[in-house]
Amino acid sequence: MRWLKSLSASEQVALLFVVLFGFLMLLTLGLFLNSLRERADEDARRQSELTWARVRSDLRAAWIGGCMFWVAWISGPLGATLLFALFSFLALREFITLVHTQRSDHRTLIVAFFVLLPVQYMICGTRFFDLFTVFLPVYGFLVLPIVSALADDPRRYLERNAKIQWGVMVCVYGLSHAPALLLLDFPGYTGRGAFLLFFLVMVVAASQIAQEIATRTMRRRPVARRISRSFSMRAWWIGTLTGALAGGLLFWITPFKAGQALVMAFVTAAAAGFGGLVMKALKKDAGVLYWGNRSSITGAVGLLDRIAVLCFAAPVLFHSVRWYFQLPLYR
Repeated sequence: MRWLKSLSASEQVALLFVVLFGFLMLLTLGLFLNSLRERADEDARRQSELTWARVRSDLRAAWIGGCMFWVAWISGPLGATLLFALFSFLALREFITLVHTQRSDHRTLIVAFFVLLPVQYMICGTRFFDLFTVFLPVYGFLVLPIVSALADDPRRYLERNAKIQWGVMVCVYGLSHAPALLLLDFPGYTGRGAFLLFFLVMVVAASQIAQEIATRTMRRRPVARRISRSFSMRAWWIGTLTGALAGGLLFWITPFKAGQALVMAFVTAAAAGFGGLVMKALKKDAGVLYWGNRSSITGAVGLLDRIAVLCFAAPVLFHSVRWYFQLPLYR
């Protein structure tokens, strides 16, 4: 621990990526060796094909996410902001593709994609967090229905605008808080924002994996059966507590003490768990199994399926940290 503290901020972040990519390489090697073993046993290969297809998909997504995380770090705050802006654009495109819109909504969508989204990330990149926190919930919320009303189409007006506003809030507002974590200024924590983002990702990943394992191994008591037969409060509690424990163990890479990290991780994992349920409800409403309109046979999913829980967890962590540590809203 003393050796880690003696390293500079850049050296600590570089060590983080060495550990991350080393862990991914070990997982990839293990998966490759397992596939070689199963080639000799045709029956075993057929039985595990569907299971390992999802594992390979998740591992591929982890490699992509790790590489993107690394690119965001080496490109600085500007590069990270642009990278997450691209993620928001792609996620919002997936969302809008599967909800009901009409030709008269085109101008509203243009404003959402090419005005609100870039302005939100521009405000984030310049660290004017006072405007960042209210721009979309206030000004975006008012602008979109005005543009829609000017199109002179009252058919399903409320439903159409609500869906567009909801997509903007999740895909743009929620996700934009991830790069905002990189830009928070803590006394004595300058240059280590990448650790805070890594803390968010690891807490959410640990909670989601634990919740998935609990769902598959324990008796289910779904609380919203028509939305998800797999979501239960027992699994949610297990996932949330696991995420809190993971965050508590990672306190040394954050500006938090152990107890503070435990509480921050708890509220973050709790938001991620319920966020997953909300996104399942939205998919049920849209009549799809996965965002991106992918086939469930291949096991492939869209970008929004990968980052949806982050869209709920990131703003909760950002505002909890800001409120607790009384960080200023302005640069």
